[in-house]
Amino acid sequence: MTITTIGLDADDTLWHNETIFRLTHARFVDLLADHGDETLIEARLADVERRNLQLYGYGVKGFTLSMIETAMELTGGNAPPEVVREILAAGREMLAHPVETLPGVDDALAALSEKYRLVLITKGDLMDQERKVAASGLGELFSAVEIVSEKTVDTYAHLFARHGTGAAEAVMAGNSMKSDVLPALGAGAFAVHIPYAITWAHELADAPEGHPRYGALEAINQLPGWIEQKEALLK
Repeated sequence: MTITTIGLDADDTLWHNETIFRLTHARFVDLLADHGDETLIEARLADVERRNLQLYGYGVKGFTLSMIETAMELTGGNAPPEVVREILAAGREMLAHPVETLPGVDDALAALSEKYRLVLITKGDLMDQERKVAASGLGELFSAVEIVSEKTVDTYAHLFARHGTGAAEAVMAGNSMKSDVLPALGAGAFAVHIPYAITWAHELADAPEGHPRYGALEAINQLPGWIEQKEALLK
């Protein structure tokens, strides 16, 4: 057995994302300051986001709709037009925000692409994710780009069979324990957690300590070496 395919998450693994959301959160709290303190507003927004995930999915557009809904709830259905306009403006700015790749990403992916098939596996809005892939300059390094509504065991089993030689000979790397690590392990792949400075609460989960196919790294530039070590053990 050998490793043939590397799956990579996008947001907060290859480029900054959650920091942009955090800045918009702060802007939203300021907008609704007359209707509650930061803790209340953030808690209500989190509840609305969680409730809407099944309807809107992940990404800026769903987040923008959830901000508008939260504003309506906090104002008793009387959110001022200027607040709604400001929320919509914030959403547009997020969608137009420049893509800034994380340190070490370019070199790590260039090295990995010389030996393995790279597959980008990400959640989020289709148009926005396609924009970010194009703007990142990394697109040509990937054999395939898959933008999915959710990352499940079946998702990884299907994609690694479709774009590789099956999950058993694949590695998934990303910043989310819930989405990038646990379901990939469940599908039979190797999985590597590469944390980002901020993690959305919805993506938190306990690490599978002791799992023989699990790895935890500090940065993506360590990924090629980790994979080489695993391959040596497989021979």
